Parts: sequence; structure tokens; C-alpha cells
Amino acid sequence: MAAPLPPPGPRIGTPYLGYEQLLAPPPPPDVPPPQSPRRRGLIAAVAVVGLVAGATGVGVGAMLVDDPTPTVSPERAPVITAAPRVVNDLPVLGRSLDVPAVLAIVQDSVVTLSVDTGTGMGTGTGVIISSDGEILTNAHVIDRGRAVRVRLLGETEPRTARVVASDPGNDLALVKIEADGLTPATFADPESLRVGMDVVAIGYALGLDGGPSVTSGIVSALDRTIITPLGALDRLVQTDAPISSGNSGGPLVNAAGEVVGINTAVARSDSMTAANSISFAIGVGEVLRVIDQLRQAAAGQPRVEGYLGVGLGDRTDGGQGAVITEVQSDAPAARAGIRIGDIVVSFDGAPIDGRAGLIAAVRDRSPGDAVTLELRRNGQAVSVVAVLERRPG
Repeated sequence: MAAPLPPPGPRIGTPYLGYEQLLAPPPPPDVPPPQSPRRRGLIAAVAVVGLVAGATGVGVGAMLVDDPTPTVSPERAPVITAAPRVVNDLPVLGRSLDVPAVLAIVQDSVVTLSVDTGTGMGTGTGVIISSDGEILTNAHVIDRGRAVRVRLLGETEPRTARVVASDPGNDLALVKIEADGLTPATFADPESLRVGMDVVAIGYALGLDGGPSVTSGIVSALDRTIITPLGALDRLVQTDAPISSGNSGGPLVNAAGEVVGINTAVARSDSMTAANSISFAIGVGEVLRVIDQLRQAAAGQPRVEGYLGVGLGDRTDGGQGAVITEVQSDAPAARAGIRIGDIVVSFDGAPIDGRAGLIAAVRDRSPGDAVTLELRRNGQAVSVVAVLERRPG
């Protein structure tokens, strides 16, 4: 029988997703009903996007803290990151991929996670980020897990792990095992990512016996935004390196063995659309940012997300931007003069491709932040400033 774990640590994601919806009040009218975390795919753009372990509105709210006892200090040693690289650094950005060499560099930093959900067992992948047992994985890998175990490469026995912090909104989580002398992965300089660069995906696909599965491909696109069963994900790396169930939480690495992303979702065909070789990883820049927030939450300093107070839709005329479908009364959006029918094309200088992008952008900001939104209103350009708040109630 699986040994029970201590209660999971603080969660810093959207409180209406995953099993946190049992602990939070119903969402206000400007937030669409949450999708069940058991559903394996949602329409994102023109393809079905599914998480690869065995949407909500822009008004996201406060984190829930169920164990304020510090377990991981935010002042601990920083994540290992590579020095900046120049664009013509061919071993990383060119076509000289040596897959066995890449695997040799990173394989000791990749672990398999076994999760007892109470109704079955799930398998995922994790990346060691500190020598004393901090491991990064996807939030959806450990969601609903009653017991989490980690097995290191070359070991036969799993180790009990504790979930110290989870961010379902960004689909990242930290777990911790009692260990020392582990080999942390090196994370790439975020500015080194380029479309067309060679990458390798590593993970325990399908929970197959033996070592991790290895696939290769290229970076197909950068800064993608999608909707998944857990919400909106932004700053994604799109790749054609195949990933499968069990790959979730594993690294996408460059030719130098540096982590450029954390594998999280795939696009699947359905009766209306065809999807071929489209996988997504959370980009390294976003990963490094969220790791810092997870560590702070684990130390009893949960982050509160921003709240705008609007309902959103995607454009259907082929244009770019997020359509305002509802404005909550006495909310930041209303006070800024945002109206139903406005199209948000930019948020604080960053282009908004669709509703998922705006959801994620607001979620990643904090109450009190003043943000500039560029709008299209009846064919005219309009600029407004909104001061984000904490969700009422």
C-alpha cells in the first residue's frame, strides 16, 4: 500500500481549477465555468490541445495556502542557468545535434514520478533543479495525487516526495525528496531560443520500463498561447519533437543539454481538424519566473494574482486580439473605461493574440499594477490604463 504523504504545500494558481474548486466560492459572472480536469482535450485555436500526463476568465483571484510552514526557502541557491549565447553559436542553434551526447548531459537530472490518485496510478516526469532534492514538474502531473514517489535514474526503489508548491494556472509544481548530491539540470538563457533550433524531448513516456524515452525535433514557434483543461498557458515553445502521456514535466533541451522548456501539452486531431507533430513546452523564461514564485509560496509567501473583471471571447473575423464580452461593474476594467465589444490587441506593450493571451497576462500580474491596454473600438485605436485589483470576496 502506498504510504500517505503530508498535506501538499501552498497552491498559487487559479483557485477554480483542479481540486481547489472544492475550496473556493463559485466564480463571478465574468469567469466562464471551469472545465473538468478529467477532460483530456479542449479546442485551442483550430486544434484540440491535451495535457500529456497519464479556461477560465481574466478575473483570477487569490492563492490558497493550506500549509504556511516554510519548506523551501526562496533565498536558496538560484537555479543553474547557462551564460548568454550568440546567435551564430552553431552547436546550439545549428543543425549539429548529437542526441546521445545530449542525453548523457541531462539524463541524471530527469526523474520519473508515480502518482497515486486514489483511483489509479499516473506517471509523469520531473527535472531536478537543486542538489538537495527540489524537482520541477507539471502541476497536472501531481493534481489530486494522494501520494507522490520519485525514482532516480539507475535506482530500483522510489523515494517518497512531498508537493511543496503548485501553480495550476502556469501548470508547474515543485516536489521535494530528501536527498543530497543530486545533479541539477542547467537551464538555457531565455534569449538563446530561436525558431528552427534543434531540440530533444526527454521523459518517461507511457510509463515504459527502463530509462527515459528520447525524441528529437526543432523549435517550430515561440511565444504560443493555448487553452488547456487547467486554463491558459502562454510563452510556450512549440516543437515537432513527439511527446506522449508520461512526458509531462520532462525537459525539452537544446544541443548543449540545457533546458529550454518543460513539456506540457500536445495538439490532437478531431473530427473537424488535423494536427500533426505539434507539441508544447513551457518556455524557459516563464519557467524561471514561476520557480521563484513557487519557492516563495513554499516559504509561506503566496502570490496574489491580478484581477481585471471582464469576460472574453476570441475574434471570429480573422483578426488578432481578445474581444470583451462582459465588463464587471465596479471592477478595474469598468473604471478604466473598457466597453463590451472592445478588442484588446496589446497588454502593457505585449501583443495579445486571443483571449488565452489576455487571461495569462492578467494572471501573471499583481493587484496594484497599472497596466496599459491598447484597444480597437469601432475601428478606432483607443488606449486605457487599468489598475488591477484582488478579486472581490
